[in-house]
Amino acid sequence: MTTQYGTSPARSKVVDVIRGFSLLGILMANMLIFQYGIFGKDELHLYEPSFLDRISHDMLKIFVEGSFMPIFTFIFGYGLIKMKQHLTAKGLKFKRTLVRRSLLLIILGFLHSFFLWEGDILLFYGGISFFLLLFVNRRVKTLLIWAGLFLLLSLAITYGPEAASSQETRHMEQYVLDTMNVFSSGSFLDIMDHRMHADPLGLPGWVMIVVVLASPFMLAPMFLFGMAAAKRGRFQSPGREKRLYLRAALVMVPIGFTAKSAGVLLGPAHDWSSMLFSAGGQVLALGYLYALAVMYAYSSKRSLLIRSFEAVGRMSLTQYLLQTVICIFIFYGFGLGLFGKLGVLPGVLLTLVIYALQAALSLWTLKRFRCGPLEKLLRIFTYWSWSGRPGSPNMKSPSSRGIMDRIAHPPGQGAGQE
Repeated sequence: MTTQYGTSPARSKVVDVIRGFSLLGILMANMLIFQYGIFGKDELHLYEPSFLDRISHDMLKIFVEGSFMPIFTFIFGYGLIKMKQHLTAKGLKFKRTLVRRSLLLIILGFLHSFFLWEGDILLFYGGISFFLLLFVNRRVKTLLIWAGLFLLLSLAITYGPEAASSQETRHMEQYVLDTMNVFSSGSFLDIMDHRMHADPLGLPGWVMIVVVLASPFMLAPMFLFGMAAAKRGRFQSPGREKRLYLRAALVMVPIGFTAKSAGVLLGPAHDWSSMLFSAGGQVLALGYLYALAVMYAYSSKRSLLIRSFEAVGRMSLTQYLLQTVICIFIFYGFGLGLFGKLGVLPGVLLTLVIYALQAALSLWTLKRFRCGPLEKLLRIFTYWSWSGRPGSPNMKSPSSRGIMDRIAHPPGQGAGQE
C-alpha cells in the first residue's frame, strides 16, 4: 500500500472509525436542536430548565458543540483528495465526477432541509465542493497557508460581544415561544410552514446573501487541513504513526478544552468569548481526531466498539439522514410531541440509545451488502454507473457500463467507444 500523491491507497479504516465517532458527537449536539430548535437551544431559559439541565448544557457546549462537525468537515476534505488520487490512478476525470457527487449532495440537502429539518449540512457540503476545486491541485504547504489565513479571518469576525438590542431580544424570544408551541403540537405542514416563513432575526435579505457568500471562507480551514492530511498520507498506517497521533492529541485536547471552557465561562457579553469558543472548538476537534486514531492504533481492530464506529462511518450518509427521521418523530407534534419536554441530560442518554441502534443496524447491513442504500445511490450518481464503481477510461465491461451508455445502446446493439 502506497501513499504517494496520485496513487490509489486502500480504504483507510481509521478514517471510517473517526467519521463514525463524529456522527455520535453530531447527533449529541443536534439533539439540542431537535429538542429546542436551532435558535431555542441558546435561549434555554425560556424552557424553564432545571439546574441539571443548565449544567448538562454547559458541558455539551464545552465537550461537544462546535467540535464534532469540524471532524466531519476534516474527513470530507480528506476524502476529496483520496477520491482524486483513486480516479487519477485509473486515468479518469476527477472534476466531472466531483460535480456529479456534489449535485446529488445538494439535491439531498435541499430535500432534507426543506421537508424535514433546518439543521442540514449536506446542501452546504455539496456547494462548498465547487469552492474546494480551487485547492485540490495545490501543494501541502499552500493548503496549510490558506487554511491558516481563513482561520485567522474567521476568528477575527467572531471577536467582540454578541450584543443584541432589547427589540431584537424580544423578537427572538417570541420566535422561540412560537416554535415551542408549533413544534410540540403542530402537524407536519404546520411545522414546515413555520420553518419556511417565521423570521427569528428580522434581518434584511441582503444580510443573508452576504452570510452565504462568506461562509466558504469562514468554514474552509478544516476542509483544507483534511486535504493536506490526505496529501501527506496520514491515517494510512496508524501503527507506524501512533506516536505522532498521541503527541498531537496530548497537546490539542487540553488546549481546546481550556479555550472552550474559558469562552463558556466568560459568557456571550465578553469580547473574547466567541473567539475563544470558536478557536477552541476547532483545536479540540483535531485533538479528538488524533485521540481516535491513537485508540484505533492501540486497540484490537475486532473490538465491538471499533467495528461499530467503523460500520457507522461507512454508512455515514444513510445514518445522518436516519438520525433526522428518528428524532423528528420523537420530538415533533406529528410524532410523540416531546419538543422542549425531555431535558438536556435525558437527551444525551437518548443519543446513546439511538446511536447504539444505528451501530447495530450498520453492522447488520454491512454483513450483507457492500455499503448502505444512500451510499450506493451516491456512488451510482458519482460514477454514473449501475455498479457504483469507477470504470476504465478506454473500455467498460457490461457490469460497469455507464448509465447513459445503457440507455443509448440497449444490449445487443453495440455500445462502441465512449
